[in-house]
Amino acid sequence: MEIRAYRLADPIESLVTTAKKWQALRPARHRLRDDSGNLLRFISFELAKTFVSLVPVGSIPLATPKATLSRPAFLQISRHSRRVLREWRRYPLSVIPETQQETAKRDAPAERPPWLSEFVPRWGLANAHLQTIVGNYLPRPPFLLASQAETVLVDPADGSRVLCHCDWQREPAAHLTVVLVHGLEGSSDSRYIRGIAARAWAAGCNVVRMNMRNCGGTDHLSPTLYHSALSGDVGAVVDCFTARFGLTRVALVGYSMGGNLVLKLAGERGRRAPLCAVAAVCPAIDLAAGSDALHEPANRVYEWHFLRGLMRRFHRKAALFPEIFEANGVGPIRSLREFDDRIVARYCGFTGADDYYYRAAAARVVEGIAVPTLILRALDDPFIRMFPETHAALLRNPHVMLEETRHGGHCAYLSADAGNEIHWAEATVVRYLMHLFGGEHGS
Repeated sequence: MEIRAYRLADPIESLVTTAKKWQALRPARHRLRDDSGNLLRFISFELAKTFVSLVPVGSIPLATPKATLSRPAFLQISRHSRRVLREWRRYPLSVIPETQQETAKRDAPAERPPWLSEFVPRWGLANAHLQTIVGNYLPRPPFLLASQAETVLVDPADGSRVLCHCDWQREPAAHLTVVLVHGLEGSSDSRYIRGIAARAWAAGCNVVRMNMRNCGGTDHLSPTLYHSALSGDVGAVVDCFTARFGLTRVALVGYSMGGNLVLKLAGERGRRAPLCAVAAVCPAIDLAAGSDALHEPANRVYEWHFLRGLMRRFHRKAALFPEIFEANGVGPIRSLREFDDRIVARYCGFTGADDYYYRAAAARVVEGIAVPTLILRALDDPFIRMFPETHAALLRNPHVMLEETRHGGHCAYLSADAGNEIHWAEATVVRYLMHLFGGEHGS
């Protein structure tokens, strides 16, 4: 038996073209509305401003092979709505097919260290897109840390500064310090950053929530744009607080783009003190692959979200620093690669997007990582990709533990555990650090 398959159409297409396609579906319109109502309501919850249409692209068998569905992603819809929705939840969307090594690793029994629990997705949230989007709205406990806001000079040449929110234990030098770095268009107040900050503080660690340049409402603190090559900014924050408090142990934790930054810095610094550990959640370690994945039809909604934020930020920078940035004449930018090629490369010293992706990717330096490092990677992440050679380099490095899960979405990892333990990645990273540095506290 087969079920009808549909894809998200490119909403940049004209309304006229989309209307014609919808008109062609007239015989099935009532059935589509009945069967996919819940799905469409969910999409509209996050993407109310995005025009979405359903276009038939063929059919796929229910007996899907063990490998996850290959690109482009499909929304599985049929007249047997209950059965199809059950099937739809089973398969992640927009993922790269598993390699033989990944399949063997996932299927092979392995002894887990005591701090590492198996990730089991929340009931109904096995789908990668559900994980990714719902994770941004799930209620969390109140954030109670009374953080100190401090700016740190990261580039004396142009005066660029970044804003950090810090929480210090009574004797900072006696405790592990955890520096947290957010993802693209995030900030120190991102929900996942606050979540892991509260856990690390409760475990006895100093916590530094770092904003990248311009993020967290700090466009005025730097005459430059922020980008994935600025691992030196993370290093400058580490050096600043190390000099002030005499820190002896600093662990870096990064999400997505922040994961690339902390891995890149670790590869560049090797064993240089006080860096003692690194953890990265869904790191964008191969930038070119991730940028192209964002432009896939099933991932365009994420790309538009990022582009809207990046373009607004660019116009703010042009207003603040008109002698540096010229917003007029940029023209329409329809992809992240275009933004990187026409804006980031132009203003940040790269010859183009490809040059930027190569020089900024942590994949180039992962073999230089020389401190204990944990990487959490969801195989169904909608838009983070990893080249086979990067995967092999991580597996060769004895200091790197690459934990790959079948589900998890992008930086979500909403588990079946009760209460606040639903946030599996945050809990796992803190347990990992406590395993390395002594018991229940960071001292």
